[in-house]
Order: sequence, then C-alpha cells, then structure tokens
Amino acid sequence: MIEIITVSLIAIFLIGGAFFTIVAAIGIIRLPDTYTRLHAASKSSTLGVGLTLIGVFIYFAYYHAEVDTQLLLAVIFIFISAPVGAHLIARSAFHSDVEPYQLTILNELKRDETGSEVETEETARLKIERSKNKELDD
Repeated sequence: MIEIITVSLIAIFLIGGAFFTIVAAIGIIRLPDTYTRLHAASKSSTLGVGLTLIGVFIYFAYYHAEVDTQLLLAVIFIFISAPVGAHLIARSAFHSDVEPYQLTILNELKRDETGSEVETEETARLKIERSKNKELDD
C-alpha cells in the first residue's frame, strides 16, 4: 500500500513538473513582449523544475534509501534565484527603454519612477469613474 502511494506521489510530482515546464515553454513562445515572457519563464519553469526535482528526491529516498540534500538545495536555489533574476532582467529592460506590448493599460513602474502616470484611454476612463463614485459618496 505504501509503495502505491509513493509511486503515485512521484508520478504526480513528475507529471506536474512536466506540465508546468511545457506551459512555460508555450508561454515564452506565445506571449507578446519581454515582460510577459519573463513572467512565464520565471513562474512556470520555476514551479516545473521544482516539482520535478522533488519527485526525483522522493524516488531516490524511497527506492535507493539515499537522501540527497543537493536536490533540496537545488530546489531552494531555483526558487530564490529564478524570480530574482527575472525581476532584474525586467528592470534592466525597462531602463533600456524596451517598450511593453501595445495593449498594456498601465505601466506602474513608469508611474512610480517618474511620478507621472502615462494617460491611456483606459486609465482616463477609470479616473472618471473614480471621481463619479467619490462624488456619489460625498
């Protein structure tokens, strides 16, 4: 009974890891700009690789009675370094004037760094709605 549970657990982790890795690959290919591609690369691939390594850790711990702490350290390192690296790449892309996708509604980083919000049709509509709601509340 324990072996069935262990095999099922290993299979769930490996299949989940493969799924998230495939989702990351599709996201990198299909998404329109640098910023959204970085999101797919950092979130999905981190989870995919992490799940795969945890499945491998369970396999070796159960079937070979070897507890490999290097696998756990690799999972921790990937979970820390991949999102931080993607964040730094996105910031450097922003400072290198890489334009976001044309349908991007609000660029919060530009607003925070320059102190002014880039006015789009959507943000103008939201401002009008907020002012109407505020007038109704008063």
